[in-house]
Amino acid sequence: MDYLAKAPADFEPVHFDDLPGSRFDKLLEAWPAFRKSCERVIRDAAVLRAAAPSPVGMLAAAELALRVPNATEAEIRTFFTDSFQAFRILPRAGLNPHSHGFVTGYYEPEISATLDRTPDHEEPVLGRPPDLLNTPIVEGSVTYASSRLLENGQSAPYWSRAEITAGESAARTIAWVRDAIELFMIQVQGSARVVLPDGKLMRLMYDGRNGHPYESIGRILVNEGHIPLADMSLDALKDWVRRAGQEPGQAGRALLLRNNSYVFFRLVEDIDPAAGPIGGEGVPLTRLRSLAIDRAIWAYGLPFWISGDLPMEHGVTGNIQKLMIAQDTGSAIVGAARGDIFYGSGNSAGQTAARVRHAVDLFVMIPRG
Repeated sequence: MDYLAKAPADFEPVHFDDLPGSRFDKLLEAWPAFRKSCERVIRDAAVLRAAAPSPVGMLAAAELALRVPNATEAEIRTFFTDSFQAFRILPRAGLNPHSHGFVTGYYEPEISATLDRTPDHEEPVLGRPPDLLNTPIVEGSVTYASSRLLENGQSAPYWSRAEITAGESAARTIAWVRDAIELFMIQVQGSARVVLPDGKLMRLMYDGRNGHPYESIGRILVNEGHIPLADMSLDALKDWVRRAGQEPGQAGRALLLRNNSYVFFRLVEDIDPAAGPIGGEGVPLTRLRSLAIDRAIWAYGLPFWISGDLPMEHGVTGNIQKLMIAQDTGSAIVGAARGDIFYGSGNSAGQTAARVRHAVDLFVMIPRG
């Protein structure tokens, strides 16, 4: 297919019925998530983070899906069989960071926050600054996804994490959270549910980033021998940073500043507690059905099939073979066979998501057009 010609991978066609576990997945669970993407495609609605254009045939497939809101399991299976062609993604050596399908997991934290600074909430959450431009700029061998204008009219990379933390940015504070590592993890996940002192539930929603390359602090801790790989977890990472200290000049703060990437948010009121956060596509995410993809390669709304042994709740590993929908993206999600699975909201989801770094078989489904 022409749509796949530019992707840095090879592709092997697979019939829907031959996808691993296709006869056992409950497609009804994925149908509402897929229809959310279809509604966005039909409206040609704005997205939060631009992605590759939809392939020919996606509009027709979306229109067909929206005609059958109460489809049965059999009807959904027939729809995907008739409207899409599945392909196993086979990354080419040297053109992808991974030689196989590879997934991680992410989640939506739920944390305490305040609208004014308190002794228990001392780290500011910053809103999108007025001088942040979504205009890429290249300096040397580094491409920065965002920039700012200088007084002489020239462009420069937007401020780094260290510079923003030091007050260089014009961003204003929209909320306060416990400490720097709490904010850092919210930025990694891209959103958070926040509970105010009066019990009101609000959401921090992604509203841009400074465009600097992302650096995994967890990988740094493992590579430098601070935490053994077998012991690495979300709690272990947070505990290390807090014990190392988060004041200027202390090791915990210094570690955070090694990741120059910085995310800005906007505060959303009156949220539906049952709904997931808004992903890069601009639609609510669905637990274990929404997938973050490399937006430079793939369009939002495309169905993907994942098959592999992955962490589940309570420390159990299970074989996950299911349909997922491309509805989000992330700066660390690079490659045609790279995905990031949304595991839901809250601490339990976070504990599971943090354990996901696994090889999988990954399939993309392209409209027959």
